[in-house]
Amino acid sequence: MYWDPFDVEIDAHPYGVWQQMRDEAPVYYNDRFDFYALSRFADVEAASKNPKVFSSSHGTVLEIMAEHPVGGGQMIFMDPPDHTQLRSLVSRAFTPRRMSLLEDEIRRIAAGLLDAQAGESSFDYVQDFAATLPSMVISSLLGVPSADRARVHHLIDTMFHIEPGVGMINDISFSARIELFEYLHVELDARRRQPQDDMLTDLVMSEITDADGSVRRLTTQESAEFAILLIGAGTETVARLLGFAAVVLDEHPDQRAELVADPSLISNTIEELLRYEAPSPVQGRWTFEAVELHGITIPAESKVLLLTGSAGRDERKYPEGDRFDIHRTFDHHVSFGYGVHFCLGAALARMEGRIGLEETLIRYPSWQVDYTGAKRLHTSTVRGWTNVPVSV
Repeated sequence: MYWDPFDVEIDAHPYGVWQQMRDEAPVYYNDRFDFYALSRFADVEAASKNPKVFSSSHGTVLEIMAEHPVGGGQMIFMDPPDHTQLRSLVSRAFTPRRMSLLEDEIRRIAAGLLDAQAGESSFDYVQDFAATLPSMVISSLLGVPSADRARVHHLIDTMFHIEPGVGMINDISFSARIELFEYLHVELDARRRQPQDDMLTDLVMSEITDADGSVRRLTTQESAEFAILLIGAGTETVARLLGFAAVVLDEHPDQRAELVADPSLISNTIEELLRYEAPSPVQGRWTFEAVELHGITIPAESKVLLLTGSAGRDERKYPEGDRFDIHRTFDHHVSFGYGVHFCLGAALARMEGRIGLEETLIRYPSWQVDYTGAKRLHTSTVRGWTNVPVSV
């Protein structure tokens, strides 16, 4: 039995080894990369709810995790109380009013992207639709001008460039991140001078209380870091979710036909897709205390990977977990994380996934995936398809 998040062959078909880990080594240790992994639902959920022991401050991606905290002011690398304060601040941008206004915009964008394929016998469902939709939506939400959205989409894609042995820690990825940061810096400074009704304005106008009790607004750098986090996470999750939808529903044509006949089943289908194929199946944590689980002691100052992708298939939580079922009933999953780091944009991602699938099924009640041209995306924390050619 062997698993690590860098192995491309394992990542293509991880569920067999994850089941073996759940059954035989629920606290798995990899001596090559010096990390522990938790694969059962109950353990992943419990660790996610315990940031005092399982900290995000040393990074949440294996290739950047080290003995010193990451720093840099990114919320994803913070624990309470600092994380709580900043999360509360940014969550104000995801107001019910703004979310309700977005529904029509999401549907307009989705319809336009799909209608652009009218008359074609085939197209790339991910590149032409699934990856473009969330990028355009998050750019709209932030207030990125229409003329700049294609550039921002390209930079987002390039930020996730990977290279063997170093993952996303490479010059191409760094350069894209720097260029996007510089672009956002200019836009945020413009919002300070001339506020608009968008999330970039919300970020620069928001106030926080520092440890000494003084009240201040976020700096431009802090606001840009938030924006990059929202852009990256908001794009990748939905792109992988819809890519998986195209593949999984083609593998289950009877269930796809049910969705065409009864679109009210689509919301639950989104939850089942998230459980069945988690777009971000690996989350890193750093232990501040020794932890004993299943007779194994995880020392303090250890790297621990929470396998949310494995947790979604755990038979202890989900009977017949390897079976895809759009009628499945369950209370929750951990594919958006859990606890204090539950995905801030989960409601938006669910809405985009639902609308994207609704608009797809209206136009294409059936399709066939061309696996000869399909390509997987592989990073140590994101899993899915980067190309899914379909015949329609």
